Amino acid sequence: MKFVLIFGPQAVGKMTVGQELEKITRLKLFHNHMTIELLEPYFSFSPEMWRLSNLFREEIFKAVAKSEQEGLIFTYVWAFDQQDDWDYVDKVCDIFESNGASIYFVELEADLHERLERNKSPHRLEHKPTKRNIDWSENELKETMKKYRLNSIEGEIKKENYIRINNTKLSAVEVAKIISEKFNL
Repeated sequence: MKFVLIFGPQAVGKMTVGQELEKITRLKLFHNHMTIELLEPYFSFSPEMWRLSNLFREEIFKAVAKSEQEGLIFTYVWAFDQQDDWDYVDKVCDIFESNGASIYFVELEADLHERLERNKSPHRLEHKPTKRNIDWSENELKETMKKYRLNSIEGEIKKENYIRINNTKLSAVEVAKIISEKFNL
């Protein structure tokens, strides 16, 4: 069992890279918006939506970790200056590690200009209806950058299986290939 956590700021390409990685491995993609898009129409971006999203995710993680599947790719926006996010990542990784899984950390970073362009790409908007209000989505992206630190500081992540990729000028296919080769997925 393998658990690949792809993290980075909004519109850095986590889902798209995950989709390409899914195509070249036997891992399934569970991108973070799968639960958000399910629940947002009922609860907006409320505490209840986030509570249910975390509950659904945890149950899916537990079921996959105990299954015969090859593994899972999960995407996440990790605020490195928030202890709750560190605790969440530890909790998710523990679900898989306690079932014998190997954990792989993939951090993506890209220039703001590129992220703003990706934020309005047809592919992103097709899979993430909550991002279709471009003005709102772009403002949220910029405000979140001001409020949180969404990429790690060098040396901050001490996991053995960790790679950081600046994918500003790389396609999702190229990034997926780098990840697959680095971790022999």
